[in-house]
Amino acid sequence: MTSMIKKRWIFLILAFLFLHFYQLPYYYSQPGGAKVLDDVINVEGGFKEEEGSFMLTTVQMGKANLFFYAWAQLSPYRLLYPEEQIRYEGETDEEYQHRQLMAMDGSQVIAKINAYEKAGKTIEYDYKGVRVTSLIKGMPAYGLLKPGDHIIGVNGIEVLTSEQLIDLLQGMNLSDTVELTVMRDNQMESVELGFSKFPEEMNVPNDRVGIGIQAPITDRDVTFEPNVTIDTSQIGGPSAGLMFSLEIYNQLTEEDITKGYEVAGTGTINEEGTVGRIGGANQKVVAADRAGADFFFAPNEGGVANSNYQEAIEAAEDIGTSMKVIPIDHFDEALAFLQSLPPKN
Repeated sequence: MTSMIKKRWIFLILAFLFLHFYQLPYYYSQPGGAKVLDDVINVEGGFKEEEGSFMLTTVQMGKANLFFYAWAQLSPYRLLYPEEQIRYEGETDEEYQHRQLMAMDGSQVIAKINAYEKAGKTIEYDYKGVRVTSLIKGMPAYGLLKPGDHIIGVNGIEVLTSEQLIDLLQGMNLSDTVELTVMRDNQMESVELGFSKFPEEMNVPNDRVGIGIQAPITDRDVTFEPNVTIDTSQIGGPSAGLMFSLEIYNQLTEEDITKGYEVAGTGTINEEGTVGRIGGANQKVVAADRAGADFFFAPNEGGVANSNYQEAIEAAEDIGTSMKVIPIDHFDEALAFLQSLPPKN
């Protein structure tokens, strides 16, 4: 009898370990938390007395095991994604996490630029070119460029930003070639590349061609006066750009634009202040509601169908929150909405 009990316990322990450690080719995500940005952003000599707060919202994500796969079936706010939707081909988990952290770093710089320009503060730029972060296997750049290379020219035209690079490479055909000026290990090199179609699994329109660079990043040193620091630990991705901008702007200006409200939200932001689409908007609504937010800013995407705003509205109605979801297309719209609010009682 004792032997049978021991065998059952051994079987249960082994079964538990199998369920826990056996990873499926999926990523699992669920609502994360809401982080108060006054705790992680500091403008030297800035105005830190806020009656309310701005909060970034997060989604928890990791590799799915059998338990999480089953658990995801029980709620519309727990989602599964095939690996190929999350990671580039051949990319390791460590490389994916590094890419996400780099995207977060980039979003912080752009958020600072928006806030400082709006507040009329000093910004200085020192451009180093466009950093190559990932290459698509089988396309022309693979094997000729390396992660860490800096592209500083296209066909003799100086390139400072990733947007410039993308613009210069658009509209090409399979018969075209391009000459890139590249800085590698402090040495300038010239690399000639052709164009090819993208791998079928990337679901790129069939008439588009490229050289095979993924997620290029503008590499530059940007100096802000006064200095500002952001500490977000291991949170990755660019989706907190809008909320970073609002918190930084609030610390740069004397008026407290929170007016006592708890304001959560999400959305990328570019240097023109346009707020862009993110993933997991419905999950972030759940996180914001749990944190007691009064408002949730969601990318409106110009009012298109299936926008992040529409996704957020549906989630808010589903969970029965009193939190108001606000559509945002531009940084100025977020500021205008906040400035229109009466102080919270």
